Amino acid sequence: MEGCTYCVKLLCLVGFVVLVSTIAGVESAGECGKSTTPDNEAYKLAPCASAAQDENASVSQSCCAQVKKIGQNPSCLCAVLLSNTAKMAGVNPQVAVTIPKRCNLANRPVGYKCGPYTLP
Repeated sequence: MEGCTYCVKLLCLVGFVVLVSTIAGVESAGECGKSTTPDNEAYKLAPCASAAQDENASVSQSCCAQVKKIGQNPSCLCAVLLSNTAKMAGVNPQVAVTIPKRCNLANRPVGYKCGPYTLP
């Protein structure tokens, strides 16, 4: 049930970020492209909540599918893992950067610098 608490917290935070972004009229192209922000993309990683906090937690197939999709753009994945939304949801970036490896993603960006962290 703890995982559900994190998902609810993440959903609330993302909803707030979307609302604020819409009101502010944010339209600049960032790490994740012009149509979305790292905070918005963080919502898609809700299935990864427990895996992003505990390196011994299992990583679900739905989490791996989203990481694979977002990870096609390593700078976006990095920005999502280090986003305010992820931080407020309790994500541990040092653990979160291990998720692509824990998903056994063949084309993961090994060695990619993600802020102070390096993707294994």
